[in-house]
Amino acid sequence: MKGADVTPMVEVTDLAVAFREAGHTTTVLDGLSLRVARDEVVCLLGPSGCGKSTLLRCLAGLRAPDRGEVRLRGEPVAGVPDGLGVVFQDYGRSLLPWSTVARNVDFGLPADLDRATRRARTAQALEAVGLADAAARRPGQLSGGMQQRVAIARALARRPDLLLMDEPFASVDALTRADLEDLLLRVRREYAMTVVLVTHDIDESIYLSDRVVVLSPRPAAVVADLAVDLGGDRDQITTRESHAFVHLRARAASLLRDGSDAPEPAQDTV
Repeated sequence: MKGADVTPMVEVTDLAVAFREAGHTTTVLDGLSLRVARDEVVCLLGPSGCGKSTLLRCLAGLRAPDRGEVRLRGEPVAGVPDGLGVVFQDYGRSLLPWSTVARNVDFGLPADLDRATRRARTAQALEAVGLADAAARRPGQLSGGMQQRVAIARALARRPDLLLMDEPFASVDALTRADLEDLLLRVRREYAMTVVLVTHDIDESIYLSDRVVVLSPRPAAVVADLAVDLGGDRDQITTRESHAFVHLRARAASLLRDGSDAPEPAQDTV
């Protein structure tokens, strides 16, 4: 469209981060560059300990890089930016156990919102994640999957245009994980968000994303940027059984293993 804003939602340039302790320096990121367009879902896929979570903290303004720059909507990130939602893996530690579900969601809202707006946003977010009838309960009365839904609702209530997620479904069982993945796909469309999600699960990265950015072992560098052309309507069974999904899984697995693409799978001749 003529005149459309093509400024990326996220732009990372030559990012470097090192941790120093007891005279020892560990370089986690070194020269990493990345762009995420508006309304994209991008999964950062890499081995454990490669620096994925550190990169996410830099995007959130929670960690200043030693070198390089992070821009959000074209503006340099120098602290936690507005319009940001964050969901962590450890939902149990991110929720207030003594507060109700509704108050946990309300807790993440800006202090300057009036009471009516806060109540409306909280109710809408809980409805979006299927917990409208759990508003008066406390986190300890909920399953792990439901607690993570509360954490997602807290982020949604902020009406973010960028949602950062750090292995958000790693601590739940396989069936709950599939439900939460489908929930994310649905609310992403409803809330028109850009999503950057960290994972080390190959299948999850492909199922959820428009692009999979494969990272190397520490210090993390971009090994490949894979476009995921699976359409908007995805299903846990048929999508994962499709030729395109299987091919992308093989490529991503090969890249994680040795940094090279797998050969094109042979076509079925039967």
